[in-house]
Amino acid sequence: MTTTAVMGSAKVDGRSGFCNSSSTFYSKRKPIPLPHNDSLDITTFISSQAHRGTVAFIDGSTGRQLTYAQLWRAVRSVASSLSDMGIRKGHVVLLLSPNSIFFPVVCLAVMSLGAIITTTNPLNTTAEIAKQIADSKPVLAFTTRQLISKLGGSTTDLSIVLIDDDEIRAPNHGTGNGKIVSTLGQMMVTKERHGSSNGGLNLKEEINQDDTATLLYSSGTTGASKGVVSSHKNLIAMVRVVLSRFNLDDGEDTFLCTVPMFHIYGLAVFATGLLASGSTIVVLSKFEMHDMLRAIQKHRVTYLPLVPPILVALINAADQIKAKYNLSSLRRVLSGGAPLSREVIEGFVEKYPTVTILQGYGLTESTGVGASTDNLEESRRYGTAGLLSASMAAKIVDPDSGKALAVNQTGELWLKGPTIMKEYFSNAEATAATLDAQGWLRTGDLCYVDEDGFIFVVDRLKELIKYKGYQVPPAELEALLLTHPQIVDAAVIPFPDEKVGQYPMAYVVRKAGSNLSEKDVMEFVGKQVAPYKKIRRVAFIASVPKNPSGKILRKDLIQLATSSSSSKL
Repeated sequence: MTTTAVMGSAKVDGRSGFCNSSSTFYSKRKPIPLPHNDSLDITTFISSQAHRGTVAFIDGSTGRQLTYAQLWRAVRSVASSLSDMGIRKGHVVLLLSPNSIFFPVVCLAVMSLGAIITTTNPLNTTAEIAKQIADSKPVLAFTTRQLISKLGGSTTDLSIVLIDDDEIRAPNHGTGNGKIVSTLGQMMVTKERHGSSNGGLNLKEEINQDDTATLLYSSGTTGASKGVVSSHKNLIAMVRVVLSRFNLDDGEDTFLCTVPMFHIYGLAVFATGLLASGSTIVVLSKFEMHDMLRAIQKHRVTYLPLVPPILVALINAADQIKAKYNLSSLRRVLSGGAPLSREVIEGFVEKYPTVTILQGYGLTESTGVGASTDNLEESRRYGTAGLLSASMAAKIVDPDSGKALAVNQTGELWLKGPTIMKEYFSNAEATAATLDAQGWLRTGDLCYVDEDGFIFVVDRLKELIKYKGYQVPPAELEALLLTHPQIVDAAVIPFPDEKVGQYPMAYVVRKAGSNLSEKDVMEFVGKQVAPYKKIRRVAFIASVPKNPSGKILRKDLIQLATSSSSSKL
């Protein structure tokens, strides 16, 4: 067994990455170099790297392109316009939009000024978006004509820039409160018309790597969505992780962005990180299987990100797909959301022998990828989340005793490294419960690390439901159910499903004499939440099982639900 000296005299097992003296697992990946210049923002860092790229973004629907030269001109012009509008370092700017080739323009321009970008899901309801606005207090919002009405629940008089419109029509149109002040198209050309592409950027405030760059909202077990504060340093480190992981040749690769850019994976990798390699990114505004396949064929896509259900669909329909589409350019698929089984991996390898499967594990709080498999041999460690990302360290901690555990022992996964978030926004209590004094992030996932350093996720302490990759907090739905006049108590659990991963199932205690139906419950919730949060199965129960402290015994209900389901088959 080989050992390598690290951290002075401490010895690290070269096979597992485990250090006995510190009870810490260290990454086996090559450490990532980080810039020493403290006065550096993520936009400047990326633009300094992407010098060999030609085409940055292609709209998968229209074919419209943004070259790298056009992208950086647009970023400078929009940043200058924002500066003229009074946007300054530390201001929060909201972005409500589906995927588009202009999504990155907004993000990069905002962050170049030291302002903070906060994104939200276009599927969220007006009430859900209003909560995020009330918490993050943006001074400006970018959105589309179609989504502008979703800003109507805000109590603030929010200034709005339209992304997809070149004409400012009636002010306040469709917003209820907000005021349309400009369009992205106007901002992108104004400075060029006046002969200046730098504008106010020369006057921008100094930005430190530790300054906040993004404020993305992550669902917690309490039901309240929390703002994850990530710094420019976090994003720069993630760019380095992405580049080292994919071994990208200068600008020669084409990625298809099917994942939402409002999510950390889409924002950190496809809206920002991959630009540093000079790669081309084909953007789909929404996922549709045949649109995805047509885009791969038309644009000769080499890398395809997806979630396990799409991978299964590609396997099941492989013969028809290959008969209709030319996928010969495809070299790698990147799967996230859940570990892949032996059957799925080997089924894919059999049907698509020239395409390598890669997997990843991460959280909003870890600014994306915390562990990954980077080749087929690693992915064939079936069920694994992968090896720790470069420069990442981990502990496996007994959730009851707090003791750090060794190889092949199960406990909560803690992560530490340059991509770990700064804090939760204006929430000291949640921050203290998630980040310890030394900067270790408690992931809420029960895991173990095997003798070769591979992480395996056993269960979720966080109890989040993963529906098609979206996170659904049970407590949020439970709180909503309890507002129904005929519901006394309720519990929401993840119900396993082959197509979507998991969906929310509710156990409901009705008031005496109530004839409330399963359909009634589902419609009540469905009218008030985003589609991915909908209750899709309901069972009525005499009482919700709880422990002495009042915590819902979800595992008992999950066992009841799955055994009841199997007994009916």
